[in-house]
Amino acid sequence: MAIGIGLIGFGYWGPNLVRNFVSAGGARVVAVADKSEAARDAVARAFPGLATYESPDDLLKRNDVEAVLVATPVSSHHALAAAALDAGKHVLVEKPLCRTSEEVIDLIARAERARRVLMVDHTFLFNGAVQSIASIIGRNELGRVCYVDSTRVNLGLFQPDVNCLWDLAPHDLSIINHIIDSEVIDVQATGYGHMDLSRLDMVFMTIHYADNIVAHFNWSWMSPVKIRRFMIGGIAKMLIWDDLDQDQKIKIYDHGIEFQPQEQRNTIIPQYRIGDIYSPRVSRREALAGVADHFLKVIRGEEHSIMDGRKGLQVVRLLERAQSRLDASMAVVASARSQIVGKAAS
Repeated sequence: MAIGIGLIGFGYWGPNLVRNFVSAGGARVVAVADKSEAARDAVARAFPGLATYESPDDLLKRNDVEAVLVATPVSSHHALAAAALDAGKHVLVEKPLCRTSEEVIDLIARAERARRVLMVDHTFLFNGAVQSIASIIGRNELGRVCYVDSTRVNLGLFQPDVNCLWDLAPHDLSIINHIIDSEVIDVQATGYGHMDLSRLDMVFMTIHYADNIVAHFNWSWMSPVKIRRFMIGGIAKMLIWDDLDQDQKIKIYDHGIEFQPQEQRNTIIPQYRIGDIYSPRVSRREALAGVADHFLKVIRGEEHSIMDGRKGLQVVRLLERAQSRLDASMAVVASARSQIVGKAAS
């Protein structure tokens, strides 16, 4: 029997969720809740026949809603997901799962008590390129991974409730947690808010891992161009994933640096190895379709979740560590600027 689906929040991401769950096998979207009358009217136009509600409580009362999708601002995630779990519903929440790790831990406990599935929509885990990268690393094709360098920048979209870190970082952090199995030993972060210092629009973050891996990230709402590039350097080979390249999303470079044994070195200059470049085929399936399929299969007990509450907790904890470093960095900047301005005024 098809699993009844209810959606809370028909804003930017909600229509994509409805479209993919309507198309998914084994699902039946039955209702949407949104406090906006304009959003409810949009549901009626795009998906005639779906019940609409102003209050999520009315949606949660329906016995034919077995699973709930939460696509609302981050500040409301915990309350809505908690209400859905307590009502006996399975829950899929838009990223990030919650504002704090304490809220995530509470949802995990509620899901366990209710024996219901709790998942976070880390959509990129079902991106064909990310799945290919995971397989490539799993086969040790790159050799020992040394570094990851990611750029995810664009002009906007400025979010009303979160800064650039909490908006863009969950994508890359969920990816790196999926492909690299190593303990985080340090997190560094800095950034700036050109429009509002309390809401950073540029963030630079570095993660140091126990296995001598370093990962650097550049996130921005202030770039004149859109860039989605993810680079992985291995001892044997190197890889670049350009998500905007429609023809060759992944390129693998048989390039590297070779050092002579210590006793044979008479110079610090290494030998550079330049080999072939090739591009593996990547699945074109829409990532969100994979999310919908996976959520349904986990509910039916056919798969183990790769983006459950604990995976969401890992990402939120990294965000909290980065935010703490950002706050400290911005305090130093503000103090130094205040001193300079004070000297100039005197």
